[in-house]
Amino acid sequence: MGGYVIITLARVVNILIQLITLLVIVKVFLSYFMSPYHPLRSNIDRIIDPLLNPIRRIIPSLGALDLSPIILIVIIQLLGRIIISILLSLR
Repeated sequence: MGGYVIITLARVVNILIQLITLLVIVKVFLSYFMSPYHPLRSNIDRIIDPLLNPIRRIIPSLGALDLSPIILIVIIQLLGRIIISILLSLR
């Protein structure tokens, strides 16, 4: 029974990783086309900006080029894979 719980938890972690990655990508695209005051964009910003802000404090933007979304995606993917590997090793 414990194995099923761990596998389910690993799947939930994977879904969260994919969701955060998708939201970061959507945020980047919406920033080019949509007003920051649009409800959809402001809600996504409210979720993703707290994750991006620490990265932005460490790595400043290069003019119009902001690398923090790419760095966040890499960090989220790496941490997620590590967490999933640890969970699956507990089976």
